[in-house]
Amino acid sequence: MMGLKNSSKKTKAAFILAIVMLIIILSTFNTLRNAETTNENINAIYKDRLLVSTYIFHYANELNLVKAYALKNINDADKADSIITSIHDIKAINLLYHKTVLTPKEKEDFDIFLDNCSKINKLAQENKWGEIEKTAGRALTTLQSLSKIQVEEAKLQLENADKMYNQYNIQAQLEIALLIILGVVIIYLLLTKRHKRIIKIPEGPSLN
Repeated sequence: MMGLKNSSKKTKAAFILAIVMLIIILSTFNTLRNAETTNENINAIYKDRLLVSTYIFHYANELNLVKAYALKNINDADKADSIITSIHDIKAINLLYHKTVLTPKEKEDFDIFLDNCSKINKLAQENKWGEIEKTAGRALTTLQSLSKIQVEEAKLQLENADKMYNQYNIQAQLEIALLIILGVVIIYLLLTKRHKRIIKIPEGPSLN
């Protein structure tokens, strides 16, 4: 009976051991998945926010040049050429901007910005310098809205990355606790010995 009892205990311990190992494996897979998500968030901050911020800086620089050209006291042909060149440079940046992930609000503002740039190009051909200055001002205001979106989205992605990091800590603590349990079970299995049953052989009847 003692042997069966010890065997039953070891079976239970082995079952617990298997469960703990399964939990650790699942926790590890979950950690890997979270790590991938965090990596995606960090890449998105760089590709869709930091790079876009540099694009916005170049946009603003070109539009300020457009305003300066519109007010500059030079002949109309030179004004038009300079302004159209700036708009052409803006279009080159547009190709890069379109490759990024845009939020619905960002897409709406960006479409407004593109529309204003198209108007500036047309107005330059018509020598309407006053209208160009006003339209460039509106485009710069739209850029401020786009810049604000970059900050908000980057902040959101950083918060998501921070949440993932906190989950890592919780999962790490869980895995440590499970490993401790695993160690205890292993020690239990190693130290538990099957008690030997002593079978007494009855003595034969005395001949005396």
